[in-house]
Formats: sequence, structure tokens, C-alpha cells
Amino acid sequence: MENSIREIREKALAGLAEVRDTAGLEQLRVNILGKKGELTGILRGMGQLPADKRPAMGQLVNEARAAIEEALERRLSELRAREKDARLKAEAIDVTLPVEKRTMGAVHPVFSCMEEMIDIFVGMGYEVVEGPEVEFDHYNFELLNLPKNHPARDAQDTFYVDDNIVLRTHTSPVQARIMTTRRPPIRVICPGRVYRADEADATHSPVFHQMEGLVIDEGVTMGDLKGTLDQFAARLFGEGVSTRFRPSYFPFTEPSAEVDIPCANCKGAGCRMCKGTGFIEVLGSGMVNPKVLDMCGIDSRRYSGFAFGMGIERMALLKYNIPGLRLMYENDLRFLSQFR
Repeated sequence: MENSIREIREKALAGLAEVRDTAGLEQLRVNILGKKGELTGILRGMGQLPADKRPAMGQLVNEARAAIEEALERRLSELRAREKDARLKAEAIDVTLPVEKRTMGAVHPVFSCMEEMIDIFVGMGYEVVEGPEVEFDHYNFELLNLPKNHPARDAQDTFYVDDNIVLRTHTSPVQARIMTTRRPPIRVICPGRVYRADEADATHSPVFHQMEGLVIDEGVTMGDLKGTLDQFAARLFGEGVSTRFRPSYFPFTEPSAEVDIPCANCKGAGCRMCKGTGFIEVLGSGMVNPKVLDMCGIDSRRYSGFAFGMGIERMALLKYNIPGLRLMYENDLRFLSQFR
């Protein structure tokens, strides 16, 4: 048995030098020191020895085990260090190699402008609300005082899914939904995508974005509308920019007004962009028609309100001095990279 212990010890120590990885080292440990290992088998056979020889034999086994475990630990450290070095070399990156240049993306000017507009109105206490882009005729037209024979309902201007469902032509149906489901006071803005059967050109697109606002409460006046839009214009286009109201007509509002701001290109002096007037139209607005309030279940004798709507692309064109609408949708990186 003594010879067997020495042979196992010598065999284990010699085998350590031949092991090339930690997996092989673990297999050697199991073969020698595992539950079914050779040295473990010696320990189990010691019960057959005379009692007086067991202590000496046990000491030999323990010394052999300690020596093997110490050698295993040293060899494990060596192999781990070697494997780590090999892994680092395999994973090394040559930082001197030329690489393809990655350009940074940018927020599209339409959405950049829309986010700024939303921030302005939220700062005034408005709530942002959204609605479906595929809308019922009832909300898109009827509740907004657009009768069946109104020109805006013509198929030339509207994408019809069927007789009662359309692709919304403005975000006003969101206002109609709010008025039929909430009680005043109401103060909301409705940004979103809208659809018109227009030919794509420098100033038109069949798909574009609008933002509309609605305020309904007791004692709301046209002066409140003017003050709100003056504040908005000054925040979006710069201090000193104010609005000019011109009488107009919209079925949804009465009285109605188109709103202009001084031309950003000529500062009000008159140029080709503003057709010599010094002003550029930016939105439509007015006091909510009492008939609309009544159709939506709001008492027009007690409550009044104002509404306004604007094209976000048009605002972006003016804010960033972009010469044409098509640039917004051509996805030319040379153009978009200017808005980083």
C-alpha cells in the first residue's frame, strides 16, 4: 500500500506537467482525489489494515494528498494566467486600423419644431391629447359644423375609407372627442399626422402634421386668444414677434381669423417670400362656434372658448428658414445633418 501511495503521488505530479488547460487539470484532479479517485480508493482500503499500521498509513495518504493539492493549485494558477493571456490576445483590437466613419443622427426638423411647440403650450398649462388617424365622419366633419355639402368634404380633398370613415383631414376631431367626453374647463393641444388629397409640391404634401389647440371655460374671449398666440409666437420665433389677425371664415369658429407673423426673411420690409406684404400667414383661429359647443353637449350660454390650428411643417419652414417643403421628406443627409 505504501508503494501504491508513492506511485499515485509520483504519477500525479508527473501528470501535472503534461496538462495543457484547466479542463485537463480538473480531470486529473478527479482521477486522483475525486470520490472514485485512486488516492480515495487507498483511504477506503485502510479499514483492512491492522490497527497499529493505520496511523502511519493515514499520515502517508494525507501527506500525498496535501502535496498533490498544493501542486494542483500552483498549476491551476499557471494555466489560468496562460489562458487569460491567450484570450486577451485573441480578443485584442488593432486600434490603428482604419474604420468606417459613423455619422451621428439628428432629430428631424419637423419633430424638433413640434417638440418645442409642445413644450411652449405645456408651459402655459395645456394638456397634450391624441386621437385616431382613421376617423369617423361624425367627428371629422359633422361635429365641427361641416355639413354634407361643404366643399371641404369633397372627395378631391379627403381620403375616404368608406362613406362614414376617412383619414382625418385635420386634428380637430380630437377636439370634438374631448368636448363630447369632458366637461369644461378644457385646455388641450392636439398634435399629429393628417391627410389631404393634395399633389406634392413646394408647399403641399398629402401627409403632413398639424397642431390644434382648444380652450373652453367661462368668460373666454378673443383677447385671450390673441394673448395666447402672441406669447406662442414670441417663444417660438423670438422676442418682439407678435401676431396680426385678419378676418376669415371657418365653420368651426365664429368669429374667425387668419393669423400672420412678420416675415422672418425680410423682417417685415417686404420680399418675395411674403409677396411684398411683410407678413406670412401661419395659422387659423377663432372663437368656438356656439353651434359646435351645443352639438358636443356643452352649454354655449354658459361657456365660450377659442380654437386654433397650424401646420407644423409650415412652422418649421419659417423657424429654420427652409426654402421648400420637399426638403423635409427627401431624407438628404446633407440637409438633415444641419439639425444636429
